[in-house]
Amino acid sequence: MTTTTLPRLAVTAGEPAGVGPELVARLAASDLPADIIAITDRDLLRRAAAICGIELTISDDDGSRLTARVAGHVRVRHVPLGERETPGRPSPANAGHVLDMLAVAADGCLGGEFDAVVTGPVQKSSINDAGVHFSGHTEFFAERADSDVVMMLASPELRVTLATTHLPLSAVPAAITPTLLERTLRIVGRSLTSLYGLAHPRIAVLGLNPHAGEDGHMGREEIDTIIPLLERLRGEGMDLLGPLPADTAFVTAMRPRYDAVLAMYHDQALPVLKSEAFDSTVNVTLGLPFIRTSVDHGTALDLAGTGRANPASLFAAARLAIVFANHRAAV
Repeated sequence: MTTTTLPRLAVTAGEPAGVGPELVARLAASDLPADIIAITDRDLLRRAAAICGIELTISDDDGSRLTARVAGHVRVRHVPLGERETPGRPSPANAGHVLDMLAVAADGCLGGEFDAVVTGPVQKSSINDAGVHFSGHTEFFAERADSDVVMMLASPELRVTLATTHLPLSAVPAAITPTLLERTLRIVGRSLTSLYGLAHPRIAVLGLNPHAGEDGHMGREEIDTIIPLLERLRGEGMDLLGPLPADTAFVTAMRPRYDAVLAMYHDQALPVLKSEAFDSTVNVTLGLPFIRTSVDHGTALDLAGTGRANPASLFAAARLAIVFANHRAAV
Protein backbone atom coordinates (compact mmCIF):
# COMPACT_ATOMS: atom_id res chain seq x y z
CA MET A 1 0.00 0.00 0.00
CA THR A 2 1.11 3.56 -0.72
CA THR A 3 -0.47 6.83 0.33
CA THR A 4 -1.89 7.17 -3.22
CA THR A 5 -3.75 3.85 -3.27
CA LEU A 6 -6.68 2.72 -1.19
CA PRO A 7 -6.04 0.34 1.70
CA ARG A 8 -7.08 -3.19 0.76
CA LEU A 9 -9.39 -4.48 3.48
CA ALA A 10 -10.10 -8.20 3.62
CA VAL A 11 -13.62 -8.33 5.07
CA THR A 12 -14.78 -11.76 6.24
CA ALA A 13 -18.54 -12.34 6.26
CA GLY A 14 -18.54 -14.58 9.33
CA GLU A 15 -21.29 -17.10 10.03
CA PRO A 16 -23.26 -17.51 6.78
CA ALA A 17 -26.54 -18.05 8.66
CA GLY A 18 -26.05 -14.86 10.68
CA VAL A 19 -26.20 -11.18 9.84
CA GLY A 20 -22.57 -10.94 8.72
CA PRO A 21 -23.16 -11.35 4.96
CA GLU A 22 -25.86 -8.66 5.05
CA LEU A 23 -23.54 -6.28 6.93
CA VAL A 24 -20.77 -6.88 4.38
CA ALA A 25 -23.22 -6.14 1.57
CA ARG A 26 -24.08 -2.80 3.19
CA LEU A 27 -20.40 -2.01 3.66
CA ALA A 28 -19.75 -2.77 -0.02
CA ALA A 29 -22.60 -0.46 -1.03
CA SER A 30 -21.03 2.46 0.85
CA ASP A 31 -18.49 4.99 -0.39
CA LEU A 32 -15.99 4.08 2.32
CA PRO A 33 -12.48 5.10 1.18
CA ALA A 34 -11.09 1.57 0.98
CA ASP A 35 -10.72 -1.26 -1.49
CA ILE A 36 -13.13 -3.75 0.08
CA ILE A 37 -12.30 -7.37 -0.68
CA ALA A 38 -15.15 -9.55 0.58
CA ILE A 39 -13.90 -12.93 1.77
CA THR A 40 -16.99 -15.08 1.33
CA ASP A 41 -19.02 -17.17 -1.08
CA ARG A 42 -19.95 -14.86 -3.97
CA ASP A 43 -23.46 -16.30 -4.28
CA LEU A 44 -24.03 -15.88 -0.55
CA LEU A 45 -23.06 -12.21 -0.90
CA ARG A 46 -25.51 -11.80 -3.79
CA ARG A 47 -28.32 -13.31 -1.74
CA ALA A 48 -27.46 -11.09 1.24
CA ALA A 49 -27.49 -8.00 -0.98
CA ALA A 50 -30.90 -8.98 -2.33
CA ILE A 51 -32.24 -9.37 1.22
CA CYS A 52 -31.08 -5.82 1.94
CA GLY A 53 -32.43 -4.44 -1.34
CA ILE A 54 -28.92 -3.53 -2.46
CA GLU A 55 -27.51 -3.75 -5.97
CA LEU A 56 -23.85 -4.76 -6.00
CA THR A 57 -21.42 -5.13 -8.85
CA ILE A 58 -19.36 -8.16 -7.84
CA SER A 59 -16.09 -9.22 -9.47
CA ASP A 60 -13.30 -11.58 -8.52
CA ASP A 61 -10.31 -10.06 -6.77
CA ASP A 62 -7.31 -9.92 -9.08
CA GLY A 63 -4.92 -8.52 -6.46
CA SER A 64 -4.47 -5.16 -8.15
CA ARG A 65 -4.48 -1.96 -6.12
CA LEU A 66 -7.02 0.80 -6.69
CA THR A 67 -6.79 4.56 -6.29
CA ALA A 68 -10.59 4.87 -6.13
CA ARG A 69 -13.64 2.64 -5.70
CA VAL A 70 -17.19 3.20 -6.83
CA ALA A 71 -19.83 2.62 -4.16
CA GLY A 72 -21.56 -0.69 -4.77
CA HIS A 73 -18.57 -2.23 -6.53
CA VAL A 74 -16.87 -4.97 -4.55
CA ARG A 75 -14.28 -7.62 -5.29
CA VAL A 76 -14.59 -11.08 -3.82
CA ARG A 77 -12.12 -13.74 -2.78
CA HIS A 78 -14.45 -16.70 -3.25
CA VAL A 79 -14.63 -19.25 -0.41
CA PRO A 80 -17.37 -21.79 -1.21
CA LEU A 81 -20.03 -22.76 1.30
CA GLY A 82 -20.25 -26.31 2.56
CA GLU A 83 -23.99 -26.14 2.08
CA ARG A 84 -26.45 -23.34 1.26
CA GLU A 85 -27.19 -21.21 4.29
CA THR A 86 -30.51 -21.04 6.11
CA PRO A 87 -30.76 -17.63 7.80
CA GLY A 88 -30.97 -18.01 11.55
CA ARG A 89 -29.94 -21.67 11.55
CA PRO A 90 -26.17 -22.24 11.63
CA SER A 91 -24.95 -25.56 10.31
CA PRO A 92 -21.76 -27.38 11.31
CA ALA A 93 -21.44 -28.22 7.61
CA ASN A 94 -20.30 -24.62 7.07
CA ALA A 95 -17.67 -24.61 9.81
CA GLY A 96 -14.95 -25.33 7.25
CA HIS A 97 -16.17 -22.41 5.14
CA VAL A 98 -15.88 -20.04 8.11
CA LEU A 99 -12.40 -21.23 9.06
CA ASP A 100 -11.24 -21.08 5.44
CA MET A 101 -12.36 -17.43 5.24
CA LEU A 102 -10.27 -16.57 8.28
CA ALA A 103 -7.26 -18.45 6.89
CA VAL A 104 -7.50 -16.68 3.51
CA ALA A 105 -7.69 -13.29 5.21
CA ALA A 106 -4.83 -13.96 7.64
CA ASP A 107 -2.54 -15.51 5.05
CA GLY A 108 -3.29 -12.68 2.65
CA CYS A 109 -2.30 -10.12 5.26
CA LEU A 110 0.86 -12.05 6.12
CA GLY A 111 1.74 -12.19 2.42
CA GLY A 112 1.14 -8.49 1.80
CA GLU A 113 -1.99 -8.97 -0.33
CA PHE A 114 -4.20 -7.14 2.17
CA ASP A 115 -3.46 -4.19 4.43
CA ALA A 116 -5.91 -5.24 7.15
CA VAL A 117 -8.59 -7.77 7.96
CA VAL A 118 -12.02 -6.79 9.24
CA THR A 119 -14.06 -9.68 10.59
CA GLY A 120 -17.78 -10.25 10.79
CA PRO A 121 -19.29 -12.28 13.65
CA VAL A 122 -18.94 -16.06 13.82
CA GLN A 123 -20.96 -18.71 15.63
CA LYS A 124 -18.39 -20.45 17.83
CA SER A 125 -20.77 -23.20 18.87
CA SER A 126 -21.37 -24.26 15.27
CA ILE A 127 -17.64 -24.64 14.63
CA ASN A 128 -17.17 -26.62 17.82
CA ASP A 129 -20.17 -28.78 16.93
CA ALA A 130 -18.27 -29.72 13.77
CA GLY A 131 -15.54 -31.19 15.95
CA VAL A 132 -13.10 -28.28 15.63
CA HIS A 133 -11.97 -26.55 18.83
CA PHE A 134 -12.49 -22.83 18.28
CA SER A 135 -12.46 -20.26 21.07
CA GLY A 136 -12.51 -17.12 18.93
CA HIS A 137 -11.02 -14.97 16.20
CA THR A 138 -8.33 -13.64 18.51
CA GLU A 139 -6.95 -17.06 19.31
CA PHE A 140 -7.26 -18.25 15.69
CA PHE A 141 -5.23 -15.35 14.30
CA ALA A 142 -2.65 -15.61 17.09
CA GLU A 143 -2.00 -19.24 16.20
CA ARG A 144 -2.02 -18.56 12.47
CA ALA A 145 0.53 -15.77 12.82
CA ASP A 146 2.48 -17.44 15.65
CA SER A 147 2.09 -14.29 17.74
CA ASP A 148 1.40 -13.30 21.30
CA VAL A 149 -1.71 -11.13 21.20
CA VAL A 150 -3.95 -9.00 23.37
CA MET A 151 -7.64 -8.28 22.86
CA MET A 152 -8.61 -4.60 22.84
CA LEU A 153 -12.08 -3.11 22.61
CA ALA A 154 -11.94 0.49 21.46
CA SER A 155 -14.62 3.14 21.23
CA PRO A 156 -14.04 6.78 20.24
CA GLU A 157 -13.65 7.63 23.94
CA LEU A 158 -12.24 4.54 25.65
CA ARG A 159 -9.80 1.71 24.96
CA VAL A 160 -9.96 -1.44 27.08
CA THR A 161 -7.46 -4.30 26.86
CA LEU A 162 -7.70 -7.70 28.54
CA ALA A 163 -5.13 -9.72 30.45
CA THR A 164 -7.33 -12.82 30.08
CA THR A 165 -10.07 -13.33 27.52
CA HIS A 166 -12.36 -16.34 27.23
CA LEU A 167 -11.67 -18.03 30.54
CA PRO A 168 -14.13 -19.17 33.20
CA LEU A 169 -14.06 -16.70 36.08
CA SER A 170 -12.82 -19.44 38.42
CA ALA A 171 -9.68 -19.83 36.29
CA VAL A 172 -8.74 -16.15 36.19
CA PRO A 173 -6.80 -15.71 39.48
CA ALA A 174 -4.34 -18.49 38.67
CA ALA A 175 -3.83 -17.06 35.18
CA ILE A 176 -2.80 -13.62 36.47
CA THR A 177 0.96 -14.07 36.69
CA PRO A 178 3.85 -11.60 36.41
CA THR A 179 4.82 -13.19 33.09
CA LEU A 180 1.32 -12.74 31.64
CA LEU A 181 0.98 -9.15 32.85
CA GLU A 182 4.43 -8.12 31.60
CA ARG A 183 3.84 -9.67 28.18
CA THR A 184 0.42 -8.02 27.94
CA LEU A 185 1.55 -4.56 29.03
CA ARG A 186 4.48 -4.58 26.61
CA ILE A 187 2.20 -5.55 23.69
CA VAL A 188 -0.32 -2.87 24.63
CA GLY A 189 2.36 -0.21 24.95
CA ARG A 190 3.98 -1.05 21.60
CA SER A 191 0.60 -1.19 19.87
CA LEU A 192 -0.58 2.16 21.19
CA THR A 193 2.56 3.61 19.65
CA SER A 194 2.49 1.75 16.33
CA LEU A 195 -1.26 2.02 15.68
CA TYR A 196 -2.22 5.29 17.36
CA GLY A 197 1.10 7.13 17.19
CA LEU A 198 1.30 7.68 20.96
CA ALA A 199 4.96 8.22 21.82
CA HIS A 200 4.48 7.68 25.57
CA PRO A 201 1.28 5.71 26.13
CA ARG A 202 -0.31 5.81 29.57
CA ILE A 203 -1.93 2.56 30.71
CA ALA A 204 -4.26 2.21 33.67
CA VAL A 205 -4.15 -1.25 35.26
CA LEU A 206 -7.15 -2.57 37.17
CA GLY A 207 -6.86 -4.67 40.29
CA LEU A 208 -8.26 -8.18 40.29
CA ASN A 209 -10.21 -7.90 43.53
CA PRO A 210 -12.86 -5.44 44.79
CA HIS A 211 -11.24 -2.16 45.83
CA ALA A 212 -8.00 -3.48 44.29
CA GLY A 213 -7.63 -5.83 47.24
CA GLU A 214 -8.13 -3.24 50.02
CA ASP A 215 -4.52 -3.61 51.20
CA GLY A 216 -4.80 -7.39 51.22
CA HIS A 217 -8.09 -7.61 53.11
CA MET A 218 -10.00 -8.59 49.93
CA GLY A 219 -7.31 -10.63 48.24
CA ARG A 220 -3.54 -10.60 47.89
CA GLU A 221 -3.08 -10.73 44.10
CA GLU A 222 -2.44 -6.99 43.98
CA ILE A 223 0.22 -7.11 46.73
CA ASP A 224 1.89 -10.34 45.63
CA THR A 225 1.72 -10.05 41.85
CA ILE A 226 0.39 -6.85 40.29
CA ILE A 227 2.09 -4.11 42.31
CA PRO A 228 5.64 -5.55 42.16
CA LEU A 229 5.34 -6.02 38.40
CA LEU A 230 4.06 -2.48 37.84
CA GLU A 231 6.85 -1.03 39.95
CA ARG A 232 9.47 -2.91 37.96
CA LEU A 233 8.07 -1.77 34.61
CA ARG A 234 7.78 1.81 35.85
CA GLY A 235 11.48 1.59 36.60
CA GLU A 236 12.01 0.89 32.89
CA GLY A 237 10.08 4.01 31.95
CA MET A 238 6.58 2.67 31.30
CA ASP A 239 3.78 5.03 32.33
CA LEU A 240 1.48 2.79 34.39
CA LEU A 241 -1.34 3.82 36.69
CA GLY A 242 -2.69 1.48 39.33
CA PRO A 243 -3.71 -1.03 40.31
CA LEU A 244 -7.04 0.81 40.33
CA PRO A 245 -10.37 -0.34 41.75
CA ALA A 246 -12.50 -1.28 38.76
CA ASP A 247 -15.59 0.43 40.13
CA THR A 248 -14.04 3.91 39.93
CA ALA A 249 -11.48 3.57 37.13
CA PHE A 250 -13.97 4.55 34.43
CA VAL A 251 -15.50 7.64 35.99
CA THR A 252 -15.23 10.78 33.89
CA ALA A 253 -12.62 12.42 36.12
CA MET A 254 -10.22 9.48 35.70
CA ARG A 255 -10.29 9.13 31.93
CA PRO A 256 -7.93 12.02 31.04
CA ARG A 257 -5.21 10.24 33.05
CA TYR A 258 -4.78 7.27 30.70
CA ASP A 259 -4.80 6.23 27.04
CA ALA A 260 -5.97 2.66 27.64
CA VAL A 261 -7.09 0.38 30.46
CA LEU A 262 -5.82 -3.12 31.17
CA ALA A 263 -8.55 -5.22 32.79
CA MET A 264 -7.85 -8.54 34.43
CA TYR A 265 -10.76 -10.42 32.85
CA HIS A 266 -13.42 -10.17 30.16
CA ASP A 267 -16.44 -8.97 32.12
CA GLN A 268 -14.54 -6.67 34.46
CA ALA A 269 -14.51 -3.79 31.97
CA LEU A 270 -16.33 -4.68 28.77
CA PRO A 271 -19.84 -4.09 30.18
CA VAL A 272 -18.85 -0.48 30.84
CA LEU A 273 -17.58 0.00 27.31
CA LYS A 274 -20.44 -1.75 25.54
CA SER A 275 -23.15 -0.11 27.60
CA GLU A 276 -22.03 3.35 26.57
CA ALA A 277 -20.77 2.78 23.00
CA PHE A 278 -22.06 -0.53 21.68
CA ASP A 279 -22.57 0.53 18.06
CA SER A 280 -19.22 2.32 17.83
CA THR A 281 -17.01 -0.14 19.70
CA VAL A 282 -14.42 -2.10 17.71
CA ASN A 283 -12.58 -5.29 18.65
CA VAL A 284 -8.86 -4.94 17.82
CA THR A 285 -6.26 -7.70 18.09
CA LEU A 286 -2.96 -6.23 19.31
CA GLY A 287 0.36 -7.97 18.75
CA LEU A 288 -0.33 -9.44 15.31
CA PRO A 289 2.01 -8.62 12.42
CA PHE A 290 -1.06 -7.29 10.60
CA ILE A 291 -4.07 -5.11 11.40
CA ARG A 292 -7.22 -6.88 12.55
CA THR A 293 -10.43 -5.17 13.61
CA SER A 294 -13.88 -6.64 14.16
CA VAL A 295 -17.45 -5.96 15.13
CA ASP A 296 -18.12 -6.15 18.86
CA HIS A 297 -21.38 -8.11 18.54
CA GLY A 298 -22.51 -11.62 17.70
CA THR A 299 -24.31 -13.24 14.81
CA ALA A 300 -27.80 -11.90 15.71
CA LEU A 301 -29.48 -15.03 14.38
CA ASP A 302 -32.93 -13.60 15.14
CA LEU A 303 -32.29 -10.79 12.64
CA ALA A 304 -30.60 -12.87 9.95
CA GLY A 305 -32.49 -12.80 6.66
CA THR A 306 -34.52 -9.70 7.56
CA GLY A 307 -32.19 -7.00 6.25
CA ARG A 308 -32.71 -5.03 9.47
CA ALA A 309 -29.36 -5.65 11.21
CA ASN A 310 -27.53 -2.47 12.18
CA PRO A 311 -24.20 -2.22 10.28
CA ALA A 312 -22.76 0.52 12.53
CA SER A 313 -20.23 -1.71 14.30
CA LEU A 314 -18.86 -3.15 11.05
CA PHE A 315 -18.55 0.36 9.62
CA ALA A 316 -16.71 1.46 12.78
CA ALA A 317 -14.36 -1.52 12.48
CA ALA A 318 -13.65 -0.77 8.83
CA ARG A 319 -13.05 2.92 9.50
CA LEU A 320 -10.59 2.15 12.28
CA ALA A 321 -8.77 -0.36 10.05
CA ILE A 322 -8.45 2.38 7.42
CA VAL A 323 -6.98 4.78 10.00
CA PHE A 324 -4.46 2.16 11.13
CA ALA A 325 -3.54 1.19 7.55
CA ASN A 326 -3.09 4.79 6.44
CA HIS A 327 -0.97 5.51 9.53
CA ARG A 328 1.32 2.58 8.75
CA ALA A 329 1.59 3.61 5.10
CA ALA A 330 2.61 7.11 6.11
CA VAL A 331 5.28 6.08 8.62
